[in-house]
Amino acid sequence: MPPKLFDPASPKPFALSRSKVELFLDCPRCFWLDRRLGIARPSGPPFNLNSAVDQLLKNEFDRYRAAQQPHPLMAAAGLNAVPHAHPQLAAWRENFKGVRSVHRSTGFELFGAIDDLWRDLDSGALIVADYKATSKSGEVSLDAAWQISYKRQMEFYQWLLRRQGLEVARRGWFVYANGLRDRPSFDGRLEFSIRMIPYDGDDGWVEGTLAQIRATLMLAEAPPGDCEFCSYAAKASAVGAPAHPRSTPRRRPIRGAASAAADTPTTGDLFSDSAPPPAQASPRRGA
Repeated sequence: MPPKLFDPASPKPFALSRSKVELFLDCPRCFWLDRRLGIARPSGPPFNLNSAVDQLLKNEFDRYRAAQQPHPLMAAAGLNAVPHAHPQLAAWRENFKGVRSVHRSTGFELFGAIDDLWRDLDSGALIVADYKATSKSGEVSLDAAWQISYKRQMEFYQWLLRRQGLEVARRGWFVYANGLRDRPSFDGRLEFSIRMIPYDGDDGWVEGTLAQIRATLMLAEAPPGDCEFCSYAAKASAVGAPAHPRSTPRRRPIRGAASAAADTPTTGDLFSDSAPPPAQASPRRGA
């Protein structure tokens, strides 16, 4: 199915995913080419290992949701909460559906697929939780400059849920799984350590960014761009070489768990998070 492109003359709300908002923040030119002309960045294979971690974590937290009991990771983090049993959670987790809201001033229908939603038993506020997976020798964190995309992802989900009329806590949590490399052998089994990382979000950037996106989409021509894709295309064009997708610089993964949503590496790189990747719709999220 061809992508649904932005038509400046159309009065209908234009669907825009969380990952496309991130694409705009990474490169307005790539975003314009994607949403106006349907020229997307080259894609790679899906993050199947990350998707597996994502699904297994959902299965695990769902068991505690059914019993309305706190997961041991919550208790270990000092969090008095339980997985929230919201009637729309299944739809909010689904790729290409997700939490949706029409933004009247821009004419966008924004959406994004969350990983999980918890309930603070002290305040009653809902807590956004996001799963990530990687494999590194050191402890996982959110300290790398490129992980701003993870933080914006959390904030965008908080913004969407608040627009559903829900009380959403500023503090969200990343459930970060780190594949262990120090085991004596593989034996057909991957083991992980899991760290709960709190993050106090601020969705104040969203409204202004949506206005900028609207203005960019209304342009008759693509704006300038200087990302690695734009740089490659410009250099290839300058020497008269065809801009073949397989010749673009190999990207490293942006997503952790699936989050596989999401938006390429080889199988051996699927859990790496050592370099900033360009933004693109993740295979898990579609959001």
